[in-house]
Amino acid sequence: MLFHNYFVYIMTNKYKKVLYIGVTNNLRRRVFEHESGNYDGFTKKYNCHYLLFYEHFKNINHALKREKELKKWRREKKII
Repeated sequence: MLFHNYFVYIMTNKYKKVLYIGVTNNLRRRVFEHESGNYDGFTKKYNCHYLLFYEHFKNINHALKREKELKKWRREKKII
């Protein structure tokens, strides 16, 4: 099995009122994409330009499992 780098991350807006959870294989590029606002979607609509948290994984299946787990958590638990 070939392993790569994957990241589960949480983005938020200036006032930490909105949380976005995602998975990427290039965290630096993905955060830049969110910050730039060049792509339509949830993070652009709600101004999620700030990286709040991330975790690193070598296996995409583990990263996707963690993303689903975090999405089920209550908001209070997500704000670390």
